[in-house]
Amino acid sequence: MSARFTHEMKKTHTILVPDMLPVHFQLLISILKPYGYRCELLRTASRAVVDEGLKNVHNDTCYPALLVIGQFMEALKSGRYDPNRTALLITQTGGGCRASNYIHLLRKALAEQFPQVPVISLNFSGLEKDPESGWQMTPAIFLKFLYAVLYGDLLMLIANQCRPYELQKGATDKLLLTWQRRLEKAFQSRDFLHTKRLYKRILDDFAAIPRTARNKVRVGIVGEIYVKYSPLANNHLEEYLLSEGCEPVIPSLLEFVMYCAISTAVDGKLYHFLDQSVLKNGIGYKGIYAMQKQQIKAVQKHGVFDPPHDFEHLRRCADKYISQGVSMGEGWLITAEMAALVESGTENIICTQPFGCLPNHIVAKGMMRVIKNAYPDANITAIDYDPGATRVNQENRVKLMLANARKPGSTG
Repeated sequence: MSARFTHEMKKTHTILVPDMLPVHFQLLISILKPYGYRCELLRTASRAVVDEGLKNVHNDTCYPALLVIGQFMEALKSGRYDPNRTALLITQTGGGCRASNYIHLLRKALAEQFPQVPVISLNFSGLEKDPESGWQMTPAIFLKFLYAVLYGDLLMLIANQCRPYELQKGATDKLLLTWQRRLEKAFQSRDFLHTKRLYKRILDDFAAIPRTARNKVRVGIVGEIYVKYSPLANNHLEEYLLSEGCEPVIPSLLEFVMYCAISTAVDGKLYHFLDQSVLKNGIGYKGIYAMQKQQIKAVQKHGVFDPPHDFEHLRRCADKYISQGVSMGEGWLITAEMAALVESGTENIICTQPFGCLPNHIVAKGMMRVIKNAYPDANITAIDYDPGATRVNQENRVKLMLANARKPGSTG
């Protein structure tokens, strides 16, 4: 057994967090600071991370699990942190996939080498029930986390629509950092609740970046949540697409949050049961969807940038091809995102998947043909990521896909 995180440890321990989405996660850990939690994002991306993962996790285990555990173990062995004053934080979704289950692999690795290091589970489904724990997800923290996802999504969305076209290299990232710091400050008071005002200021500031016409090949990135977002997992796919003269189009994190919420309600309907979790998730979904609608309306009213996909539209897209009861891993959401991307003009799509990921092979790779049948111009490729896959091989697959890519508005 690994150690428990106690109330006393809040004063003495640094909590390490794997970096899946740099903007979002930086906002999340800044929210925790006033509550007494000292968190640090792990940005290490060396081969040592993969090597440590292979030492501690069987190589047939999901690649994201291998990377996250490898990143933690590399950090603990590096000498940068005192294992006696370090804790680890990972997320658990509550589903049947790695995002719920690899916490046990991590604890096993720690019990053998660093038994004094506690693991904290960040989850909203009651997976870790320890009333004596020093880590508590309070309603106030949960609400701030939700707003952090909204702001992080907006920044990611419009930065990706500016970066490929900026006249002064680095202008988008500079403004992104500025807004990240402003939002961190806003979360220290009640200012973060003034979404209409903040959305408009963010949109105005990014719209003011001098840019060329938006006419590059747009490439959507879908797939397993960690590989889709994490530069460590996808070998800096976004940067590579930019270097190839493309505009990356990445679905929002809020879509996954809403997918998790609605899946419980859908299961209740499909299997004819009604319990507290169905009711809570149903109510929660309605509230989050209203927040998403407000953001979409703000982007549409501003008129410069493309808004995120409406989640109810995504559900309708899914219904054309796959049941919403298919909710293992990212489930029907990947199919829906592919359909919505093609429908809205992003016909070129990269589907990122850990090698051997069963849900992805069904709901992503397995659904590519039906999407292509419905949209003959869809140009979709699936790329596997695992410890043995070379970056050159992956980039060659992307180049092959780009050779068939068309610019927005072109006709063959």
